[in-house]
Amino acid sequence: MPALKKWAAFGLSGVGLILITPRIYAAPVQGYVMVIQMTPAVCMLDTHSSKKRKCLEGYALNISGLYPETSKTDCKTNSSAELSPLQAKVVARVMPDGNTRLQLWRSIGGCVPMNASQYFRTVINYAERLKIPSELTSPETRTIQLTEFRSQFLRLNPTLPSQALRFNCAAIQQNTILTEVKLCYKTNGQYKQCSVTVDTNCPASFTIKGSY
Repeated sequence: MPALKKWAAFGLSGVGLILITPRIYAAPVQGYVMVIQMTPAVCMLDTHSSKKRKCLEGYALNISGLYPETSKTDCKTNSSAELSPLQAKVVARVMPDGNTRLQLWRSIGGCVPMNASQYFRTVINYAERLKIPSELTSPETRTIQLTEFRSQFLRLNPTLPSQALRFNCAAIQQNTILTEVKLCYKTNGQYKQCSVTVDTNCPASFTIKGSY
């Protein structure tokens, strides 16, 4: 099973890593939480999102952000979010909406020891190494057991501990639909146990909405 190349419109190879000396912050980052949205479910539940590129172009998944865990309460920044044309094209495969990427950086860039180029390259690196269950990119809507779904993630990603995964769902009519998968990381990129502040609310059984 390839990694994010299984995601709709994703293909992330050929991006080199450029190291830039990080800035130093008074409130250090303890870790990161990457949030992966189930795009068909989000587009169905949120009329505002349905007008964005990720919905209009039929993405199966997208990354909403890699969020720093820090004691700092104000993470806003006015630093540049400009990316090279090549990097912007690659990042768009997992974060398709340019304005959303800009707003994300403006809201969290003040709390990460990186510039925007480093930050979005880190998102790509984390996403590229993650292997995902086929149900997340299937055109079919299906119901799955939480334990089975978690086991699939762990089997596909041997270095991923169970405690590093969180799942979020939303109720619609008589159904409970998966909306987000969250993964927790140390600052060096290794997986770690999610903190108690990383919420999870999926029941024992839920629905994965098929891609469209």
